[in-house]
Amino acid sequence: MSDETRSNLLGQYLRARRALVTPQQAGLPAGTPRRVPGLRREEVALLAGISADYYLRLERGRDKNPSRQVLESLARVLHLDEVEQDYLLGLAAPRPRSRRRPRPERVPARLHHLLASVGVPAFVEGRAFDVLASNPLAVALSPRLQPGYNRLRSLLLDPEEQAFHQDWARSAEAFIAAFRKSVGDDVDHPRFVELVGELALSSERFRTLWARHDIRDLDGGTTTVNHPVVGALHLHRDKLPVDGLLLVLYYADKDSESEEKLRLLASLAESGTPAVPAEDGSAAG
Repeated sequence: MSDETRSNLLGQYLRARRALVTPQQAGLPAGTPRRVPGLRREEVALLAGISADYYLRLERGRDKNPSRQVLESLARVLHLDEVEQDYLLGLAAPRPRSRRRPRPERVPARLHHLLASVGVPAFVEGRAFDVLASNPLAVALSPRLQPGYNRLRSLLLDPEEQAFHQDWARSAEAFIAAFRKSVGDDVDHPRFVELVGELALSSERFRTLWARHDIRDLDGGTTTVNHPVVGALHLHRDKLPVDGLLLVLYYADKDSESEEKLRLLASLAESGTPAVPAEDGSAAG
């Protein structure tokens, strides 16, 4: 990636985050009505202790080497958290150019063995949320958790996946912000270009959230999903990095109703019974 492109990314991020901070949040009077939301460039510069001209050069990509002190001041003004500040610093950090083609993402044999041995829904995903491998229980939990599917694409474009997530709007925000963090400044990676292009054309929700430049980690946590056969499942999620990939595991609290429902799904998976509802509402088989 060229230095010019990297600088433009920095400017895009600064503009997007500036638009999300209100004068009241920054401790400034609202003043006269504003044509655009958020802070003005001059206000950001004033609060960060830099000249308005210098800040303008940053947003327009004309300054390629802002100091860490300047970036940390801007992070404070823009109310960036630790993850967002690290992302901002990364956009400005010099990196050597690489003309090598990206290597295909391959799942090591030991991860396939691990997937087969764990007793919970588990799968392996790549940087773009492509599902690269999964175990039968993961597929029983959701048929979209199998190789060939992309989790972000399914979430935004598949109505069944949207119904699967109890809080779909919040999940979409989290996934898109985590995807942008995964992309980082690697915006010319073919897989990222392909996926961003498809979703930008197909999903208004993606276009809106992508323009915000939200950044976050999508690591552990809890989630509630709506399975078409067993109903609501309250699950914990862990993501473990392995050789540049992520091993994702879902599991329930011990002796909980959700754990019992996972056992039912495991039984259906072992028997070869599809874990989807039949026309009468029972499990098909």
